[in-house]
Amino acid sequence: MLEKSKSYSTDEIQERVDAYISQFKEGYFSPLSLMARLTEELGEMAREVNHYYGEKPKKSSETQKNIDEELGDIIFVLTCFANSLDIDMSEAFDLSINKIESRDKDRWTHKD
Repeated sequence: MLEKSKSYSTDEIQERVDAYISQFKEGYFSPLSLMARLTEELGEMAREVNHYYGEKPKKSSETQKNIDEELGDIIFVLTCFANSLDIDMSEAFDLSINKIESRDKDRWTHKD
């Protein structure tokens, strides 16, 4: 039987990433480098989505990756970005979801 993975709050994610990065002298990359890295990871996820759901099958020589692994890489880099700029991801999400819920409340067809 597979053991269930741990669930993390955004605070725990940010703390765990910070504990990992803090053990290295180099610390966090610059915001510009993190943006490039985030773009790279997003491209890798797009490639996997295209392989699974698009018209471009994987070559037999290509390594098998999962979309969830690529999403995890994006979360890691995004967390590095937030930590490097001292941004609380929970607060950033709260600002965003409040804006979306207000702006888009009548944009889509509601379920009955």
